[in-house]
Amino acid sequence: MLGAAAGSLLISGAAVAQDDTIKIGIMHSLSGSLAISETTLKDAMLMLIEEQNAKGGVLGKQLEAVVVDPTDNWPIWPEKARELIAGVGVDVIFGCWTSSSRKAALPVIEELNGLLFYPVQYEGEESSYNVFYTGAAPNQQAIPAVDYFLEELGVEKFALLGTDYVYPRTTNNILESYLTDKGIAEEDIFVNYTPFGQSDWSTIVSDVVALAADGKKVGVISTINGDANIGFYKELAAQDISADDIPVVAFSVGEEELSGLDTTNLVGHLAAWNYFQSADTPANEEFVAKWKAYAGEDRVTNDPMEAHYIGFNMWVQAVEQAGTTDTDAVIAAMVGQTFPNLTGGMAEMLPNHHLTKPVLIGEIMDDGQFDIISETDPVPGDAWTDFLPESAVLTSDWVELECGMYNTETETCVQLKSNY
Repeated sequence: MLGAAAGSLLISGAAVAQDDTIKIGIMHSLSGSLAISETTLKDAMLMLIEEQNAKGGVLGKQLEAVVVDPTDNWPIWPEKARELIAGVGVDVIFGCWTSSSRKAALPVIEELNGLLFYPVQYEGEESSYNVFYTGAAPNQQAIPAVDYFLEELGVEKFALLGTDYVYPRTTNNILESYLTDKGIAEEDIFVNYTPFGQSDWSTIVSDVVALAADGKKVGVISTINGDANIGFYKELAAQDISADDIPVVAFSVGEEELSGLDTTNLVGHLAAWNYFQSADTPANEEFVAKWKAYAGEDRVTNDPMEAHYIGFNMWVQAVEQAGTTDTDAVIAAMVGQTFPNLTGGMAEMLPNHHLTKPVLIGEIMDDGQFDIISETDPVPGDAWTDFLPESAVLTSDWVELECGMYNTETETCVQLKSNY
């Protein structure tokens, strides 16, 4: 298994002349609080690259993985992006987890006309020419999860608990607006943010419990990220809070995070993703078997892995269609690419550089897997939410409009670079 220490750069593959390979950057935190989530994505990319090389590579060339570890220190991300693109000369980068890391690296990627595939659910409010967003936008995860709480569980009060960075804050701004539109009173929405690695959850969980003092049904929308989830779920159990009492739906807890936890007290709580390992399809059965054979029988798959799987295969198709790894040619070829997802449907890359994705709600089982209790047809990813006034007038279309931030009222492109 290929690994990388903090700040290091490792290249995999045979010792061949530089021009004989296509270099692929892998930029994920392999140390720090987010290593629990991101290390598996590095491993998944190495597996996909190994498989593609066994098929003959791309354009007759072998693929060469270049792995960097920017850790969870945001100022390092632009340095590593520059190192990969300008230094090593990678043709594409697969990476980032948090929106803070993506936004830190993005100015460099745009400056150097690089190409990033971003595999994690995020807050939207962005569409870069140089990025393909293969994770969920809010309308493909957060909004459907809230709808499930409202319509299926009868939740009347909401605790929006998040880690203190871009994704939770923006997502919760969207959800506060959406909940207000749905008739939830402002005083029935509790919002709290905690640092990465938060370990003491006693006061916060007590505050959530206090919301239910009037007998109204309370639900938790969790954008807690990384290993802070361990302490959060432990405190729920310590205060004897079950999923029947106060259900939690998480946006950043998947199979990988659960694999390191005692799930006894998590049974019944929920997660909203676009893929679960438990998806019962032939394609998923084959993918899970390949992953376990590659990484070990105890390793699990998860949603961002599927996003990398789809993004990588679309990139291969686009490069072969374009006949080159040139960034502009590949970006043009990417829009309209389709590839089967692992849950039985077809993913399509849209002109706003977002995918179509089904929305799944999974219930945590005692073995650390998810029982899929709700699934939608594929939903087109929306770069700009309809639930914030300043965003409702914006659209993204890199084909017809050649703009990621187009104002439909003034019929003008607000800006091309992602410095918003």
